[in-house]
Amino acid sequence: MLILVSYDVSTETREGRRRLRRVAKVCLNYGQRVQKSVFECSVDLAGYESLQRALLAEIDLDADNLRFYRLREPLAQSVKQFGTFRSVDFDAPLMI
Repeated sequence: MLILVSYDVSTETREGRRRLRRVAKVCLNYGQRVQKSVFECSVDLAGYESLQRALLAEIDLDADNLRFYRLREPLAQSVKQFGTFRSVDFDAPLMI
């Protein structure tokens, strides 16, 4: 499944700025950044639950905001892209 993760982490304190970096690092382990605080992740149900647990362990529920959006098939009707961003095709073979 394709999901979008968006977050708003309070960076008014030093701990908040550290939390912001940790949240981004967790998201990078599961997907690609499409905006500063928005990630596109292709995960199965277990990966989705793992991502949620990892992010909930990092954020401060009293100061931060975290949202998950599940994109439904067909993706061509759900996702429109304009501009210079080049996304990664999660279904294509991985070339290193």
